[in-house]
Amino acid sequence: MLAIYMLLAVPLRSYVQPMLIMTAIPFGIVGAVLGHWINELPLGILSLNGIIALSGVVVNDSLLLVWRFNERRAKAEGVQEAISAACRDRLRAVLLTSLTTFAGLMPLLSETSMQAQFLIPAAVSLGYGIMFATLITLILVPSLLMIQHDLGQGLARAWRSWRPSVGSST
Repeated sequence: MLAIYMLLAVPLRSYVQPMLIMTAIPFGIVGAVLGHWINELPLGILSLNGIIALSGVVVNDSLLLVWRFNERRAKAEGVQEAISAACRDRLRAVLLTSLTTFAGLMPLLSETSMQAQFLIPAAVSLGYGIMFATLITLILVPSLLMIQHDLGQGLARAWRSWRPSVGSST
């Protein structure tokens, strides 16, 4: 996780945005666990392989939204406008990534051959985790971007009111 964080902090020029991007990973894990529960499968090592793959897709989806938000903010758009434009611009890419991955894994979930039984736990983790995390990502990441902006504005106001004015004698 730390390696992903450091790799994201440099191009985003932010220490906060990589954390925002990675907040969707636990929701993907919840989706994977729910998928195992729905299919009555135990969690195992192969399930963890699916969760690792799931983390990459979830980070990619969140990164698409944050990257587009930063592009819009660089064009001097307001925060709310940039968030809504980023979601509108990247909704298709996020949904297509998730839906095609899930659709590609569905035949494997219903397979009965012995060779497929080996891969089903990873497919359940990846498929259900992606679907759950995609819904959360499309709601959570824009909300967290707005919260980040509001907290930054509040901290800047607090800093200005706390900082003694220049040239005042005490």
